[in-house]
Amino acid sequence: MESLCTELARLLLQRGWMLTTAESCTGGLIAATCTELSGSSRWFDRGFVTYSNAAKTEMLGVDPLLIDTVGAVSEPVARAMAEGAVRPAPRHHASSAPTHISVAVTGVAGPTGGTPEKPVGMVWFAWHVAGQTSTEARLFNGNRAAVREQTTTHALAHLVELLQQA
Repeated sequence: MESLCTELARLLLQRGWMLTTAESCTGGLIAATCTELSGSSRWFDRGFVTYSNAAKTEMLGVDPLLIDTVGAVSEPVARAMAEGAVRPAPRHHASSAPTHISVAVTGVAGPTGGTPEKPVGMVWFAWHVAGQTSTEARLFNGNRAAVREQTTTHALAHLVELLQQA
């Protein structure tokens, strides 16, 4: 995954953009993967680990009624997470760089918590790049660690694809 992060870093630095992550089922693994790369502070702004529904609402502005209506593992919630992650926050220093892109994930890593509608391994992704949000659902196989790892890899790989097209 290091080569994936290296390419992501190159593309972000080329544009002068900063990345923010909004993670639920991965518990910060995407942010941790990004920040394993030396110099990541030049392109990685921050990571939100919003595991609980309350955290999604408080930190990212996800409407609690939306979560109650469609559930946390859903396209609308993933979209709201990605968009909330790039919403301007109060800036205390004029030198703070704005976040231009984000990736959000919400899913069922297992081994418990799955339902027929949202089985273990189901993950909703949202990517917000230059004002546009795209979403996708994936169903991954394997144990909890495998689902989280596959989620992280897919989130970063698609982010690189989107940046290459931007």
